[in-house]
Amino acid sequence: MAMILDAVVGRVLDELLSTVIAMKDRAVKFRATLENLHSILKKVEPMAREIDGLNKRLDKPATETQTLIDEMEKGKELVIECSKVDWWNCCYKASSQEKLQDLIDSITLYFQLDMQGNINVIVLENQMLLHQIHEKLVENVPRRIAGLCSPPEPPAFTVGLDVHLRALKFKLLKNHHVGSVLTVTGTGGSGESTLAKKFCSDEEVKGEFKDNIFFISLAEVPKLSTIVERLFEHNGYEKPQFQSDEGAVDRLENLLKQIGKNPILLVLDGVLPESASLVEKFVFQIPNYKILVTSRFTIKGFGQPYVLKSLNEADALNLFRHYASLDQTSSTIPDTIVKKIAKGCSGSPLALIVTGKSLSLEEPVVWHNRARTLSRGQSVLSYSSSSDGLLTCLQKCFDDLDAKLAESFMDLSLFPEAQKIPAAALVDIYAEQRDEDDDIAMENIHKLVKRNVADLVVTRNTTSGTVDYNYHYVTQHGLLRDLAIHQTRNLPTEKKHRLIIDLRGNNIPKWWTTQNEYHIAAHSLSISTDEEFTSEWCNLQPSEVKVLVMNLREKKRSLPPFMKKMNKLKVLTITNYDVNRAELENLELLDYLSDLKRIRLEKVSIPFLSKTGVPLKNLHKFSFFMCNVNEAFKNSTIKVSDVLPNLKEMNIDYCDMEELPAGLSDTVSLKKLSITNCHKLSKLPTGIGKLVNLESLRLTSCTKLEELPDSITSLHKLNFLDISDCVSLRTLPENMGELGSLESLNCRGCNRLSELPYSVTDLESLRVVVCDEETAALWEPIISMFSDLKLEVVLTDFKLDALL
Repeated sequence: MAMILDAVVGRVLDELLSTVIAMKDRAVKFRATLENLHSILKKVEPMAREIDGLNKRLDKPATETQTLIDEMEKGKELVIECSKVDWWNCCYKASSQEKLQDLIDSITLYFQLDMQGNINVIVLENQMLLHQIHEKLVENVPRRIAGLCSPPEPPAFTVGLDVHLRALKFKLLKNHHVGSVLTVTGTGGSGESTLAKKFCSDEEVKGEFKDNIFFISLAEVPKLSTIVERLFEHNGYEKPQFQSDEGAVDRLENLLKQIGKNPILLVLDGVLPESASLVEKFVFQIPNYKILVTSRFTIKGFGQPYVLKSLNEADALNLFRHYASLDQTSSTIPDTIVKKIAKGCSGSPLALIVTGKSLSLEEPVVWHNRARTLSRGQSVLSYSSSSDGLLTCLQKCFDDLDAKLAESFMDLSLFPEAQKIPAAALVDIYAEQRDEDDDIAMENIHKLVKRNVADLVVTRNTTSGTVDYNYHYVTQHGLLRDLAIHQTRNLPTEKKHRLIIDLRGNNIPKWWTTQNEYHIAAHSLSISTDEEFTSEWCNLQPSEVKVLVMNLREKKRSLPPFMKKMNKLKVLTITNYDVNRAELENLELLDYLSDLKRIRLEKVSIPFLSKTGVPLKNLHKFSFFMCNVNEAFKNSTIKVSDVLPNLKEMNIDYCDMEELPAGLSDTVSLKKLSITNCHKLSKLPTGIGKLVNLESLRLTSCTKLEELPDSITSLHKLNFLDISDCVSLRTLPENMGELGSLESLNCRGCNRLSELPYSVTDLESLRVVVCDEETAALWEPIISMFSDLKLEVVLTDFKLDALL
């Protein structure tokens, strides 16, 4: 501790001031000078006391002010001497006057110059001290290590991402996204990771999150503890030791709260199915903390994902031209050739980049050959290898699927490319191939959609609480279909469950014309033909086939004779993709298919249901879509109940028919009957009440149907009735209340229905009535008479163009 001198500035100044006050009236000859000294001392008195205070607080000695103290001590004695000077002693007066002036100058000089110098020194000393303190603090402050969790730079050239970038900024920066996690998903190679990198490099995003942008790749499925360690190291902390994952999560939350003065963005890139559970470990209730996830599949629990679709034609061409170096050199490659090759990439950014690089600076003949083969249906995957990343990326999409979903995925390849696949057709295949009920089969489709290996298009919303997939269509990215075919072709012959035969343009396989019987082990067979196919059917031995899918583009087609050998066939789907209906011949072959359980016919004309009356005892489901069945239903002498004695479900949609087939009312096994968009049907059979096991009756958009037969009230197991858009329907049966099991009624669009029979109040099981505003007005007066009835008022949302 430094010693503080007793003779401090304030005390000495007080003594000097007191002396001046006491002596100035006595020292008449020096009064003016002493008045000046008195004035100066009063001015500097506060500063002197401040100096004393600071010295005490800083524990500083008075050595820096000792000269001033000495001057003021002498000054006190000088003032006393001046008061004793005689008036006549002029010499001594002049000497004392000079000494007083020197005292005044010394005091003034000190406070103007010396003291300011001392202050500057103190400031410098304090700055030095602060610098030393800062250095000590900096030594203990973590320093971030660039690279560990820093976001990578996006590619220098990108297309089609600006609109997605704006959407992400809108959701994550403008607080329009519910919750802290936003998932970006899409088919493999669609650019999810590129978009995430572009988002992190955006100036507005960096301005919002500043240095708190952390980018973690989960593609290699790292441990939770490893990720947390990286985040600690990236932020300049030593690796912590974790006893458990719970401990790692707790430490991570504390870290984020510590650095969370600015908003935080955490990017989890390339999340795989096996690492999906890690995402929720990073969710904390921290203000302005956001998580951006990229994945090839939809992750549950975080709301609707942001889905990246294929590039449009213009963006695809720009991306392809760039990587094919067509924008850097003068090119002799015609635009038509460029467009054909780019089209073959199906809008996939990865495919466009890989294909463009492979053709960069190649000779024109290579370009022409590539365009020609792609135009003939060959896939860009046939030019891909593991080294270019395209096949590897798509292969990962397939490897992510479990065995059951992988089979469902490959079944999509049984249908033509770029066509909407009716979900009902897939349900038939899935249900029979895997011995599942229809709802479980439909769930598999939803799982494929969530894994981004298929898309689902819904052309009409169904009523709440019902499961209906007749208006659901599955589409698939062209490259994914190629991948499914690629997987099948790469399997050993004995393991190939699918055989896909494309006979368009007489492009027949070599074995087709052999005279010998050609055995196949496939369980699923797909055959595609067009009008140019003129060859005879081959001598195929398909004894193991359980699913036959025929894709036609012809005016007339005879069923292949080898069908009679398909004694294990369970599912038959025949679809005509031409504008006009195709006439089917040789239908009597169905008589040989005793195991057949499901038949679906689309856009074909059939002259009869059966010529021989041989019963298909195992057929449970028969579906007609946009078929000409009027002749078959009207003129048949054989009853449906005789041919299909165990039929459980019949679907007739957009068909040209005036009446239902004879004997349908006697098919007492029927549980579901759907007759929709049949605009020539004006009445139902009076005996429909004999369908005592019927549970679901759908009569949507039968616009000429004027009434329901009274016998319908005998359907005591009926729990679902849809008469929506039956615009000619005027009344409901008086005894409607006898439908004791009816739970759901859809009467939307029944505009001519002017009143309800009073008996509807007896519908004790009724829970939901779907209607529009007009039909709702019929129910509102009586809704209070039901204990638990809900009116769903909806608008018509049917989209015919979605079917085309």
